[in-house]
Amino acid sequence: MADHAKTHFHNQPGVPSVRVGVKEFMCIGALPPFDHPHIFIDMGGDTETVCPYCSTRYVYDGSLGPHAAPAECELTSPLAA
Repeated sequence: MADHAKTHFHNQPGVPSVRVGVKEFMCIGALPPFDHPHIFIDMGGDTETVCPYCSTRYVYDGSLGPHAAPAECELTSPLAA
């Protein structure tokens, strides 16, 4: 099992697409308690993907590093275990 955390993104603001600087991440849909099952997304060689739960369109932008644009789509506080 992997011993490292993945970046988590959400689309609480309801924007048409979220630019992300990583190709492997977790989508949570919206902020808790309205989140969906937290799923791992791997874009592989693609530059965009759509979450199968919430239909958020994620677009890769390597200049962002481990962040998102808009910035409020990045989960910054830890989730309760």
